[in-house]
Amino acid sequence: MVARELISDTIPALKTSDTGKKALNWMEIFRISHLPIVNNLEFLGLISDSDIYDLNDPEQPVGNHHLSLIKPFARDSQHIFEVISIASFMKLTVVPVLDDKNHFLGVVLSSELIDRMAEMSSLKEPGGIIVLTLTQNDYSLSQIAQIIESNDAKVLNLYITSSPDSSQLEITLKLNTSNLLPVLQTFERFSYEVSAWHSDSDEMDSFYGDRFGSFMKFLDI
Repeated sequence: MVARELISDTIPALKTSDTGKKALNWMEIFRISHLPIVNNLEFLGLISDSDIYDLNDPEQPVGNHHLSLIKPFARDSQHIFEVISIASFMKLTVVPVLDDKNHFLGVVLSSELIDRMAEMSSLKEPGGIIVLTLTQNDYSLSQIAQIIESNDAKVLNLYITSSPDSSQLEITLKLNTSNLLPVLQTFERFSYEVSAWHSDSDEMDSFYGDRFGSFMKFLDI
């Protein structure tokens, strides 16, 4: 999925003749904090709600003010992951999209990126989530997948989170089953550290409820 396929057909572009007040009205309607300013097909930059609040007279056209506009954009052929990276790094509510001739094509809503990412990540699919913590040297995708598949489950998605100043990895697994108990037990048998799990399975709640009860009885001894 690339940027051109994500362009919103509802978000308008501002002209330099539009007022700050008009921009704020549009931002409120579409629940965004940024709008592109475009001259014909030339992208002049993004204006934010805070930029407009700083104007002495929002009734005046934005082109009458000296603005230091940021100019982030994605190429129409860039992958959704790259568009998400731009939105995240710049903390944008919209990402402008330009073609290879620098012509403005439209914007991608950050809310749309979240929805599409959820679809791509199978987050809307039923199933459970397991989070493993391990060192980089202990990471083996084939072994993790083998453990999961040996329990008649499948990996729908996998994320790896790491810190530059640590050798630890956090592996987040989305599985196609809510009954994570057999998988968790196998991970424990292979000495994997399960740092978190999430499931709506009653069997899981019952099992760990019994474990907690046994632990509390042990503390009472």
